[in-house]
Amino acid sequence: MRKISLFIAISLDGYIAKPNDDLSFLKIVEKEGEDYGYAEFTSEIDTIIIGRRTYDYVIKEIGPAHYDNGHRDVYVITRTERPKVGRTTFYTGDITELVKRLKSAKGKNIYCDGGAEVINELLKEDLIDESIISVIPVLLGNGTRLFKDGRPEQTLEFLTAKTFETGLTQLHYKRLRNSH
Repeated sequence: MRKISLFIAISLDGYIAKPNDDLSFLKIVEKEGEDYGYAEFTSEIDTIIIGRRTYDYVIKEIGPAHYDNGHRDVYVITRTERPKVGRTTFYTGDITELVKRLKSAKGKNIYCDGGAEVINELLKEDLIDESIISVIPVLLGNGTRLFKDGRPEQTLEFLTAKTFETGLTQLHYKRLRNSH
């Protein structure tokens, strides 16, 4: 069975974006030659699930090749139907059904790249198997929270903590089965 992983950055006070989906605070820890394990992580995945707002932001800021590189299936969770582009599917159905279908299919692991709505929907259904959370040394005070209220309690198993000279701390947890 494939696992679904979260690999995401947050502020110390728990935000993944400033108001208006602004991710500029991530620049605080940008350092040439340092990807915080992202290339190694993505080498183990062949499918990405991402919310439409996060997808649109990345397409605008980085460009379509970040997702549509021919090596991965991308599912953009959206309420608006759009035609498939390359290996990118704009998915309007039930996210729980999609994830259960993907997890039982053959392939490498699945990467949930946000946003908060998608992540919290998957957490509600206890579908995220591991979380790699990079804590950026900043207090934003406002924005989009990673973890929203209304989820069941989940106990995690601590795997590793890595610190980097930029001040970023990366926490790696896996889900304990039947933790609720």
